[in-house]
Amino acid sequence: MSGPATGKAIEVENKAQLVEFAESGSKPKSDWRIGTEHEKFGFDLKTLKSLPYEGPSGIKAMLEGLQRFGWQPQFEGDSVIALTMDGYSVSLEPGGQLELSGAPLETLHQTCTEVHTHLAQVREVGDEIGVGFLGLGFNPKWTVEQTPIMPKGRYGIMKAYMPTRGQHGLDMMFRSCTVQVNLDYGSEADMIKKFRTSLALQPLATALFANSPFTEGKPNGHLSHRSHIWTDTDPDRTGMLPFVFDDGFSFEQYVDYALDVPMYFVYRDGNYIDASGQSFRDFINGRLPALPGERPNMVDWDNHLTTLFPEVRMKRFLEMRGADGGPWRRLCALPAFWVGLLYDDAALNAAWDLVKNWTTEERQAMRDGVITHALATKIPGGRTMRELAAEVLEISAAGLKARKRLDSFGENEVHFLNALRTTVELGITPAEEMLVRFHGEWGGTVDPVYKEYAY
Repeated sequence: MSGPATGKAIEVENKAQLVEFAESGSKPKSDWRIGTEHEKFGFDLKTLKSLPYEGPSGIKAMLEGLQRFGWQPQFEGDSVIALTMDGYSVSLEPGGQLELSGAPLETLHQTCTEVHTHLAQVREVGDEIGVGFLGLGFNPKWTVEQTPIMPKGRYGIMKAYMPTRGQHGLDMMFRSCTVQVNLDYGSEADMIKKFRTSLALQPLATALFANSPFTEGKPNGHLSHRSHIWTDTDPDRTGMLPFVFDDGFSFEQYVDYALDVPMYFVYRDGNYIDASGQSFRDFINGRLPALPGERPNMVDWDNHLTTLFPEVRMKRFLEMRGADGGPWRRLCALPAFWVGLLYDDAALNAAWDLVKNWTTEERQAMRDGVITHALATKIPGGRTMRELAAEVLEISAAGLKARKRLDSFGENEVHFLNALRTTVELGITPAEEMLVRFHGEWGGTVDPVYKEYAY
């Protein structure tokens, strides 16, 4: 979940400007980049409790410790709430989850180096202050009430508004973690094909990365509980977006969708102004109740786009949002999976051919099924998600091989898929591995997760 956007405050006078904003994301293939984001749960090494903001073993101490590596602090009031350096950032999620928002990079080799460097820095500071970080999709032990809220104004607004729209909004805010990748498009037609293909295959990513089987110390009946909570968070801003598959889908249609999603806030002079439930269309017309007579600027629009949470989200790039947070190796596997599919024309065509005839109902059935069944979920034609995964991974591998992006040892990017290939070969997701251990060697407690699945 991003912080407030910054940039040139160009006033928005009409919808056409917003469509142009989306169109401006179109780039030649030579300029396509990979931006990876991942979240992780901080915990006290002694008590396993979630981290408060203040204190010697708190989030603030963590952010201050990371500054030795050249990170520059960003403040909201007197509170450090983010760090920035060379095009990427470390920020806070509502419950103290720490997020790395990576720089736009050319290769997966660079992406994985970025992830490794960040996690090594986090580990160094964390060891000193008695803090660990965990790679799971959902907090395995603590309740919402036991999770401190971070000092960011938008989170107070969201905490009040979320429960009015669904049962699991606070779970999403305080107890979930994801890994996602942000990828470019070359034109409107390219965006449409990538959006449709990735949206149809998002349940497959959920299945491959299913890694959240515990809630408050016990199995919750799901393999991806993080995915389950999105089904009842806020229907206005979540889901599989059936309209993306309409014949007339375009930049303009996505803008219309975004305009109709109720607002959360407006950011002015370092403060978040509560505009929850209000209309961005009214804002354009100078009729926003929160700011009567004032019109939005493009920074306001960019901020509004960050409050939409569908399975694939468009800003001036496409964000793949379906995967649970996970162990170290899988943080590199997710961008590899999608880059292989979407950044090579032959791979994209092959992937689209697999999904283009699926109906809205079939796509939704897969989205619902993977929550509990992951790779055992049935897909159109009677096959399983596991069988689909094997085929899609081969397409992704071919796409990565065709990119010919080699490291200093002459190795291409295909090996970043190895963790996913192992999952498909064994037919066992990370969630299922943990459940076996919970019922076996762990003796019915989730506490070993904090040691064995920590970074």
